[in-house]
Amino acid sequence: MTSPHVAVVGAGLGGLTLARVLQVHGLPVTVFEREPSSDSRSQGGTLDMHVGSGQTALAKAGLLDEFRALARPEGQERRILDEDGTLLHHEQPADGDESMPEIDRGQLRGLLIDSLADGTVRWGQGVEGAAGRSVLLRDGSSEEFDLVVGADGAWSRVRPSLSEVTPAYTGVSFIETGFEEARHPELARLVGNGSMSAYGPNKAVLAQRNSNGRIRVYAAYRGPHDRPVPEVLAMFDGWAESVRALLLEADEPFESRPLFALPVGHSWPHTPGRTLVGDAAHLMPPLGAGANLAMLDGAELADALAAESDVDAAVRAYESAMFPRAARLGRFTTDGLDALFSPEGVKGALRLFGELTG
Repeated sequence: MTSPHVAVVGAGLGGLTLARVLQVHGLPVTVFEREPSSDSRSQGGTLDMHVGSGQTALAKAGLLDEFRALARPEGQERRILDEDGTLLHHEQPADGDESMPEIDRGQLRGLLIDSLADGTVRWGQGVEGAAGRSVLLRDGSSEEFDLVVGADGAWSRVRPSLSEVTPAYTGVSFIETGFEEARHPELARLVGNGSMSAYGPNKAVLAQRNSNGRIRVYAAYRGPHDRPVPEVLAMFDGWAESVRALLLEADEPFESRPLFALPVGHSWPHTPGRTLVGDAAHLMPPLGAGANLAMLDGAELADALAAESDVDAAVRAYESAMFPRAARLGRFTTDGLDALFSPEGVKGALRLFGELTG
């Protein structure tokens, strides 16, 4: 029997993990990516890779040792402050704790790209959609495969062929900036080795340490996502000067990051020849589950395709496990976002993190 040829639309973490594990199993795969190259844009901040999900996927990909060489276990440190700058909660990882080490998203993506056979990713190949078992390219052509997998994120071009549902605004927006530790060592000390967050009613200042001496900072708030940056910054007037300085002393332009999500429990009828992984399937608030879940989706779908002689049977097996898992984590992240950005302010955050660590 000829091995099934899989098309993956999107070279994000979920799609690349799927491609890598397929190649580990000796199965052919083509990844379509609209970006012109792997380094055409910044890949954002840092991610924590969890035992049982992201790290499981990396093990299936044969990349766990390479990941550990890049990861930062010390990045598991967490500090929670109130708006006056008082430290209320401080977690530090125990020696040898690698349950959720941090790694820059760009480093992780690069690790996966470098692990693929030459020519696997077709850069600059935008996809317009999918029909049957075909990928519809933006240049008007199409290519047929045994399976088309949408791994193309929140605004997936493949999803509409399976579901009419689209992401909705969560009511919470971030504006992102950052600075070099060398320029502001006192602010870097406030952040610590991992992440720092200061909460007030319906808003927060968040900071996370990245590699190479970079600190990424976010002003987050509940409200309309089109607020001008000066208006957002004014929301933090009266907060501790040290916390406000994380925003005011930053040296990167502010970028808007409104949070969108798919409904909790989003699913679709099994459709021969097509399925989804990652944010394309179950976009949820960014509370540590999204990247891990996307990578586990990709690894498990690849394993199912290697184990089953029938492609549709493999996809059914994958979807039957993915749907309930995504629903469970989607509810957790949605409830978590509501706790973090509530009128209670820091009390909601402390309760949430107490539940996570208790």
